[in-house]
Amino acid sequence: MRMVAQVLVGVIAALHVWFLVMEMFLWTRPLGLKTFGQTREEAEKSAVLAANQGLYNGFLAAGLVWGLIAPGRTVETFFLGCVLFAGVFGGLTAKRSILFVQALPAALALVVLWAS
Repeated sequence: MRMVAQVLVGVIAALHVWFLVMEMFLWTRPLGLKTFGQTREEAEKSAVLAANQGLYNGFLAAGLVWGLIAPGRTVETFFLGCVLFAGVFGGLTAKRSILFVQALPAALALVVLWAS
């Protein structure tokens, strides 16, 4: 069960690295425009904010990786909790799909982590 939890944490970390790439480097490119449903003009206006958001996603990924190598469950629990709360907030304020892409996987990983 612990191995399943670690795989889930690793997948969530990888997702947050992908979010970093999308928000910091692809925001104004065709894939970013399509993914986030924006025009080039909208994306250009918000590019600095998106890059900042991407950096925060990178910090979440780093924390999750740290949790994988740290002894115990404390670090993983903290960063999964951060991902969960950020996902709920984003799902309620920005786009409902964030609940399923970010919050739900974090909640599942927390349950599996604490069941292990």
